[in-house]
Parts: sequence; structure tokens; C-alpha cells
Amino acid sequence: EGLIDRGEVDYIVATYSITDARKEKVNFAGPYFIAAQDLLVKSDNTDITGPEAMAGKILCSVTGSTSAQKVKDNYAADVALQEYGTYTECVEALRSGAVDAVTTDNVILAGYAAQYPGELKVVGKGFSTENYGIGLKKGDAAGTAAINAAIAAMIADGSWKQALEDTVGPSGFTIPSPPTPSS
Repeated sequence: EGLIDRGEVDYIVATYSITDARKEKVNFAGPYFIAAQDLLVKSDNTDITGPEAMAGKILCSVTGSTSAQKVKDNYAADVALQEYGTYTECVEALRSGAVDAVTTDNVILAGYAAQYPGELKVVGKGFSTENYGIGLKKGDAAGTAAINAAIAAMIADGSWKQALEDTVGPSGFTIPSPPTPSS
């Protein structure tokens, strides 16, 4: 947001959730994807069926993220939190058996599952809604409209769906219906 405000970048494309607090600082184009927080586990895991099944388990997330805390606060107070600097480190801890699950947005987890076919899976019981948008300078109506039009064109010509099928589809992730950009 600081980079946008200082004019160092024109817009930010990332897993950037549209929130009311952020809308006070930037314009948002989108959403271009609607994600949900979920869990990544080993493919043979049948114990962890959702966040409520994390009691007594070891859950990994990135240091300072709200994902693991949400599980602890809302679903399983006795879940043990293991924090690492990156999700890649969490995934390696999962693969080695040091943790039982990794939590963040489902599409990010599906990307990791696609890297390790047959070894990792997304539980598939999302427990939040994350509208990903593209941040622009506050008041940039023309830029916002142009990006919304580009998102709409990618949805209309099928390239939106194809990009997801190519990247996270191999994980078995169900490609959702596209959102309607309008923020």
C-alpha cells in the first residue's frame, strides 16, 4: 500500500484480500478469485477432516499470519502452532511429519499439492472467504475500470479458468466459478 501511495508501483497483483480497512487506502479491481482458508495434509491422512478436527494436532503457518490463530481461536483451542518463515518451510515440515497440517488459502495450498501429486491434499472444507483483488492508487477510477475489464475478458475467453486448470488443477482442486469483478 505504501508503494502504491508513493507512486513506486501502479498496482499490486498478489493474493491481496479485499478488506474494508484496505479499501480506505487503495482502490481495488476485482475480485479476480475467491479463496477460502483451508488445510493441507498428507494424502493418506483421514483424521483431519476440517479445522474442528485439529485438536491435539500440530498446525503450521507462516509467522505472524492470522491463519493459524483463526483455527486456534475458533475451532481447536488445544492445537499446537508451529510457525515458519514461509509456506514452503511449512510444507517441508508436513512432508517430513514434523507437523500434521498447514493452513492458508485453499488455492495456495492447492499449488503445493500440485507440486507433490499423490503425497499431499487439500482437505476441501474452506472456513473463510477471501476476495483477491488488485490494488491501485486510491481514486484511480480509470485504472480500476481497465483492470476490471481485463479480468472480465479473461473470464469470458476462458483463459482465467485455463490458468487455474494448468497451475492448481493437477492437485485435484475444484476450479470454482469465476467471480464478477466489480469492487
